[in-house]
Amino acid sequence: MTEELFKEAAYSKTADAKVYRVMDEGVILDRTIFYPEGGGQPGDMGSFRLQDGQDLAVTNTVKTSNGILHILNANKGEVIVGQDVTMNIDWERRFRHMRMHTALHLLCSQVEGAVTGGAIGAQKSRLDFNIPGERPEKEELEEKMNTLIADDHELSISWITDEELEANPDLVRTMSVKPPMGTGRIRMVRIGENIDFQPCGGTHVKSTVEIGAIKIGKIENKGRQNRRINILLSD
Repeated sequence: MTEELFKEAAYSKTADAKVYRVMDEGVILDRTIFYPEGGGQPGDMGSFRLQDGQDLAVTNTVKTSNGILHILNANKGEVIVGQDVTMNIDWERRFRHMRMHTALHLLCSQVEGAVTGGAIGAQKSRLDFNIPGERPEKEELEEKMNTLIADDHELSISWITDEELEANPDLVRTMSVKPPMGTGRIRMVRIGENIDFQPCGGTHVKSTVEIGAIKIGKIENKGRQNRRINILLSD
């Protein structure tokens, strides 16, 4: 399986790896800094540089049963198993995803109700909440979010066991997607001392101030109790 460097080194923009397997759609490496799509976060894009100087475009990254597959938009005839490659991420796109993902965790901390769905984008992101009663006030929510962002709360990563998560089911905010279990440990993301703490395999910024100011977009009714809250980065 592919070593998932992005879980511990989200800020790595480039790294070396070896080709583990060549498939019709692309290649699997022994290690990667590319995040594979999942948990609402898109897969990374970027490029590989081969030893002869050739660059191959990576158009998406996905998980497979054989490891993390980097989908290539080019002829793979020059790529062979065991070959060294240098990975280069489309950093501007990835960093916007990191900012958005952390902003959605902050949104979780400010809205009561279980999360029923969500999606992360470079331009706009959303979370759907199961909220009985009135939907949140847009301007008030935006002010609270931007205050938390500006207060520069640190993010930290820790790990808990499957048994610890089972004993604390309230840590899981999502109704439709459960964190992967079975490996013996689960990655947790904490914001500040007690702002938010939940399982997550995605990439995040180091501190809330890196998110930058956000805007709350539409708050939509998607059912009797389902409310969709859209957020945008101000830049």
